This record gives sequence, C-alpha cells and structure tokens, in this order.
Amino acid sequence: MPPAEGAFAPPSRAEGVGRWLFSSLPMALIGVLMLVDVALNGANVVGRYFFGSPIFWAEEVMVHLTIWGVFIGIVAVAYRQEHLCMDLFSSRLPGPAQRALQVLIAVGLVVCCLFTAKQSWTIVTMFADTGAVTNAAGIPKVIPHAALLIGFTMTALAAALGLRARFRNVVPTPAPESPPL
Repeated sequence: MPPAEGAFAPPSRAEGVGRWLFSSLPMALIGVLMLVDVALNGANVVGRYFFGSPIFWAEEVMVHLTIWGVFIGIVAVAYRQEHLCMDLFSSRLPGPAQRALQVLIAVGLVVCCLFTAKQSWTIVTMFADTGAVTNAAGIPKVIPHAALLIGFTMTALAAALGLRARFRNVVPTPAPESPPL
C-alpha cells in the first residue's frame, strides 16, 4: 500500500540496491577514473618536462577515461533526476500536471537512450568484428565505444527506476553538498 500523499516511505531493499547500483557505484567509479586520469597526467608532465620523454599514449588514454567518466556519471544524474532542466513554467504547474510532465520527460529520456544504445551496439559490434584498435595506445576500440553503450543503457534503466522511486514517495537521496570555499 503506498504511503499517504506527502508522506515518505522508507526505501525498500530493491530501492536500496538501485540507489547503490545507479548512484553510489557510478560516483565511486568516477572518482577512481579521475584519480587515474590525474596520476597519468602528472606522470606525463614529469616525463615531458623533466626527462624530455612524454608518455606518447597518455593523451589518448586520458580522453577515453574522461569519456567513461561522463557516461558513467549520466547514470547517477538520471537516477537522482538532477539533470539540467528549464522549469520556469513547469514549476508553476499543478501537481498532477507536473507529474505528467515528469513522466513524459522520463519516457522521452528512456526512449532516446535506448535508441542511442542500439546505435552504439552496432558500432561496438563492428569494432569487435574488425578488431580495430586506437592509434597511439593500441587499445581495442570496443573499450572506449562501449562507454556509450553501457552509459546509455544504464541511464535508461536509471531514469525509469528513479521515476518509479519518486512516484512511490520514497525518501530521496540528498545531493552531496559542495564544500564551502
């Protein structure tokens, strides 16, 4: 039985798993990717300016790490429903109209993500069939391009589950606050 209007229900076990899979885990992975990116950049700077020998594949790998970070990050953003939006008019809509608009936006996001994931699947399988690798690092192109496939697929799931949790009036996950400057 859903809680009364305006009341919050404690999250179920499935919602806790969803929050971990679609919010906590992606944020932790982004942190690891950023640390690796910074370490690689630092090593490249030291190699270039102190030893006159840069890591020739570092830039390419850093770009791929950044791409993975972005496409992992959109999963958490979609699940938390913290994406950028223009709500000047929609925030003034009555409750039922706002909910209908949120459903429409979530459905549109899910459809667009699944369409893009399907297109990405085509590219990833093409790279897998041809065995294509990147120019500098020799990384199989399947790896960086899989970021789009995984990111858009997980974002579609996260958007659907995040919307479901919101409409069940589950206690929302608070956004992390920025530290004071």
